[in-house]
Amino acid sequence: MTNWGLQRMVARVYAALVVTESPTLTMPELAELLQASAGAISGAVKSLTTIGIVERVPAPGSRRDHYRIADNGWYEAMLEKNKQVVQQMIDLAADGVGKVGEDSVAGHRLAEMRDFYSFISAEMPTMLSHWERARDERRAARQASSDAEA
Repeated sequence: MTNWGLQRMVARVYAALVVTESPTLTMPELAELLQASAGAISGAVKSLTTIGIVERVPAPGSRRDHYRIADNGWYEAMLEKNKQVVQQMIDLAADGVGKVGEDSVAGHRLAEMRDFYSFISAEMPTMLSHWERARDERRAARQASSDAEA
């Protein structure tokens, strides 16, 4: 995850929350698990909650904040970032075509790039709809299997 630009501690906290068998973890639990300072954990949790992939949840009977991976948080964060990047590429390529002209060699390359990212942008809703349908089918099959075992 650090290869994707996340700071090391942010990636470690995210990984800990993904793989834990506990429904939630507190900051002290994360600090102990990761052998890290309270400040490092606090900063990482703040980053993860800001981008929406981790959420604070109430824990009855506890005075500490509890954290978990947000339902579809990684999915929503990726979608938002992807939309921004794709639109930036469309805008940059279109600007480049406007500056060098579509009939130049560079203009052809830039137009191809603009058209590719425009295609990706147009196809994304359909692809996401397919993903959501496949995800829902998998979830239903898992639930049916779990119900059959019970």
